[in-house]
Amino acid sequence: MKRENILIIVFAVVIGLVGGFLIFSLSNKKEEMPPTEVLPSGSGSPVDYQQRIAELEKVVANDPKNLQAWTMLANDYYDTDQPQKAIDAYGKALELGPNNPNLLTDQGVMYKRAGQFDKALANFKKAQQLDPKHLQSLYNIGIIYSEDLKQPDKALQAWNHYLELDSTSPAAQQVKRLIGQVNSKAQKGSAK
Repeated sequence: MKRENILIIVFAVVIGLVGGFLIFSLSNKKEEMPPTEVLPSGSGSPVDYQQRIAELEKVVANDPKNLQAWTMLANDYYDTDQPQKAIDAYGKALELGPNNPNLLTDQGVMYKRAGQFDKALANFKKAQQLDPKHLQSLYNIGIIYSEDLKQPDKALQAWNHYLELDSTSPAAQQVKRLIGQVNSKAQKGSAK
């Protein structure tokens, strides 16, 4: 056999081994990580949160630096109304990805649900600093000021800024209704 043929055979064997290893590795990774979508779109079946949460808890116990798993776990805690667990899981996700306005906002909503309004507001404001066009954090700043801190002027300021960025979406229509409610309460209060 010529030297060139031997090199080609060795090269083909090495490529085959590397390719097989990569395929095996990737297929095992898929089994370790829970699917991002538990149900096919439109299936109408309820999500089995308990099972998915249990699987995600195992994943983060084995891989504590897995941002995607922490985020999914936090979201599932959020969806199952477990505010403190969600706050903690979002905290872990934010340690791994600190400049994520969506994670900050979701954690802020859980702080609000837990009655920690100052922490919620701090999260929403930090999300705004990171992304001045982040509408959900602006909306929630207004909610905190209006409902929880009873500072309607600051709520109106946040919501008016929201409308400067988006004045036509369904969410913007909701913001307009909230502004109308705040203004109506203010007029009733001044009429007394």
